[in-house]
Amino acid sequence: MKVVKEIRAFQQISEFYKCSGKSVALVPTMGFLHEGHISLMQKAKAENDILIVSIFVNPTQFGKGEDFDKYPRDIIRDFHICEKAGADYIFNPEVSEMYGEKSFTKVSVSNVTEKLEGDFRPGHFDGVATVVTKLLNITAPRKFYLGQKDAQQNAVLKRMIRDLNIDTELIVCETIREQNGLAKSSRNTFLTHEQKQKASALYFILNEGKRLILEEKISDADFIYDYASEILKEKAPEFELQYYKITDNYFLDEIKDLSLYNGEILISLACKAGNTRLIDNIIFSK
Repeated sequence: MKVVKEIRAFQQISEFYKCSGKSVALVPTMGFLHEGHISLMQKAKAENDILIVSIFVNPTQFGKGEDFDKYPRDIIRDFHICEKAGADYIFNPEVSEMYGEKSFTKVSVSNVTEKLEGDFRPGHFDGVATVVTKLLNITAPRKFYLGQKDAQQNAVLKRMIRDLNIDTELIVCETIREQNGLAKSSRNTFLTHEQKQKASALYFILNEGKRLILEEKISDADFIYDYASEILKEKAPEFELQYYKITDNYFLDEIKDLSLYNGEILISLACKAGNTRLIDNIIFSK
């Protein structure tokens, strides 16, 4: 396994494999890898000839007052995890390499970015779309792999790929969870033991929403929101539920009357546990 830090060097590597007929897969990450990342790497390696893991904490997707400087980093630890998972290359550029002294161009996706996370993190998805476009141009993967936990991000990137005719395919993989149901995240390291235990309530209220829709045939989305909010107040009263939305999984439009809707449903939430912001979701068909 090799670590490459220069864009031009990696573009030459990518061109070599493309000319050789090898299928290249990318797992884009911000490092401090966990079991969720490992599962993505293993799937990508099993389905492709060459596995690239990018490790880059992207400053342009962090807003003012967010945790860019505090975001956990440990490249030595990540190196050994990638090596064990079968990665062929780590792409680990510096910020100056990715953006230069000045950068005047960004990729902006409208509509699907203007709700859910977009309400709380303005500009976040411009940063995501821009850095992923750059990573795809640098590594030229046939497929790239992300987890379901970031459902809105996946919807944004699928739209970007389609609208810009980017020659790659996004493979969305199942969310990997702690034993209590908490979605694996690098930010979980900021949680206390008690917060981690109480955070199991997040996956519980997502599943309760699904149960109410499919089994109880509840059609009023507001009723489901109120029900979920009350459960969270009971199980983790100190947590702040920022949103709990029932939408389609394409445009992420809210579904108010579920009796009139058939198709794939996304229930997503964001919650603050102390200073740590957690997101999660569940997807199912009705």
